[in-house]
Amino acid sequence: MLYDLMEMKKYLKENLSQKRYTHSLNVADECRKLALKYGEDSERAYLAGLLHDICKELPDTEQKRLAVESGFSVCREELETKSLWHAIAGAYFIKTHFGIEDIDVLNSVRFHTVGRAGMTRLEEIVYLGDLISADRDYKDVDKMRKISYTNLNEAMLEAFSFAVKSVVKKGGLIPICTAEGYNFYTRLHREEKSKK
Repeated sequence: MLYDLMEMKKYLKENLSQKRYTHSLNVADECRKLALKYGEDSERAYLAGLLHDICKELPDTEQKRLAVESGFSVCREELETKSLWHAIAGAYFIKTHFGIEDIDVLNSVRFHTVGRAGMTRLEEIVYLGDLISADRDYKDVDKMRKISYTNLNEAMLEAFSFAVKSVVKKGGLIPICTAEGYNFYTRLHREEKSKK
């Protein structure tokens, strides 16, 4: 199915701050590059990256309403953490507003903040694309960028470790899917090391 990217960009430009709109374009570009590197569909990756934060600047009450209405499986920790609502709301919104039915694109938006065990290649690409986009400038971003283009499984483990440490440092709740994702990529990493 062909999607109207111009219409989507117009919507984003009208409904996001300039900073968030630029971030969305940067993530889309990063996702396209990662997709080309790892043999994933670059157009689907661009689309998911572009739309990942579509609901980020909606009022909190609207984000939560969409997340609850979405029909997606949402754990208690996610419902108790405002900063996670936009991802669930975003997946539901792009399905209802733009008619996107591609489950891989929907899940890439849905899980771009929390991750999960057994993520598809597209989900991994959007998760990492958001973390290493051109506008990111946190302390270890260059290291994260390098790993992301070297070893996808290692990059995912590094990203989950970063996310878990960050949540713990802030005294936040860790969603079950995040803990499962961390364990999943830790096991994968161990298996890869034992084969060497």
